[in-house]
Amino acid sequence: MRQTFNFKFLSSIEQIDSESWHALAHNSDPFHQYAFIEALERSSSVEPKTGWHPQHLTIYQGETLVGILPLYIKNHSYGEYVFDFAWANTYREYGLNYYPKLVCAIPFTPVSGSRLLVKNEVDQDQLIPQLCKAIQKHAIQNGLSSMHWLFVPEPLSTALNKEQHMVRRAVQFQWFNRNFRNYDDFSATLTSRRRKSIRNERRKVQEQDVQVERIYGANINPEHIDFFYQCYQQTYLKRSGHRGYLNRDFFTRLYHSMQSNILLVIATRNGQPLASAFYLFDDKQLYGRYWGALEDVNNLHYECCYYQGIEFCIEHNISSFNPGTQGEHKILRGFEPIYCYSNHWLAEAAFQDGVRRFLRQEDSNIETYKANAAELLPFKIISDN
Repeated sequence: MRQTFNFKFLSSIEQIDSESWHALAHNSDPFHQYAFIEALERSSSVEPKTGWHPQHLTIYQGETLVGILPLYIKNHSYGEYVFDFAWANTYREYGLNYYPKLVCAIPFTPVSGSRLLVKNEVDQDQLIPQLCKAIQKHAIQNGLSSMHWLFVPEPLSTALNKEQHMVRRAVQFQWFNRNFRNYDDFSATLTSRRRKSIRNERRKVQEQDVQVERIYGANINPEHIDFFYQCYQQTYLKRSGHRGYLNRDFFTRLYHSMQSNILLVIATRNGQPLASAFYLFDDKQLYGRYWGALEDVNNLHYECCYYQGIEFCIEHNISSFNPGTQGEHKILRGFEPIYCYSNHWLAEAAFQDGVRRFLRQEDSNIETYKANAAELLPFKIISDN
């Protein structure tokens, strides 16, 4: 039976009933939960003034809501982590406007996830062609240059590619819990050289009189959030000269609405806190998100952002750990290269063809990069995922 869908674009998450969203996202990661996206928008971290204009797409069969796609109109490319600045520059050289554009993403969150939240009975093979046509029509009617799907699952990426939304691959690094009973179990899978090197890194943190604590769920209090936010903003200012994208109100809202999904790692010396890392987690995956420190301590970043996360996954039987985007230094600490996917459609046919050629060349380099990264893994024996 043919399934026919209707589509409606909305300018705020508040126009969508939270219970309806929950029903569609109940098996999704923390970033697709109503509370997370609501915190982004209601804190004004995400709004037209910051270059993110919500345009969430709701999907109906008749009068019944059967799907949601988080969608934004963007007038810049910051906070996306799939880099298209060169494409924008080429548009400008030809006197064309690349911005505004459409982006399907979770803002400031380079984490692969479901994106397309639909009821189980929806036939996605029938939905996706209709969805792509609706998005392309909306883009053309509203003067939007293009549509970009960021960090989507491979099956969705494959389906979108069939509809001329071109696939682009990149590489991230993740840690996988292979039923380790404890941290020593994991450490035993490493070569003796890497095991010794990591042990030295962790010992040097202790030798600097630094203690590290994991605090999660109901044990987190507002003072912990306050201290983390102080670290987060100070580190952003030091590294980039500007404040972090996410404001204090965003983290306060997460604390109140998603406390059970938050892990904080806090480092102290003589009872005085000096650094913190902020994670989100569910029963399947740990997500390292933000880090900050009030002073530089040798190897403390590795301890708070990698090793503490690994220990948490093992203790809580969490199957994988995504520590954030980029960073080849993760390889030697047991994080394995994996592909992540984005898809792109450009309204200008000539640019669509040009980007397609570019992506073919880039993909060959990405394959080589992933293969070279895998050769550097520190394991005695590495099994396929």
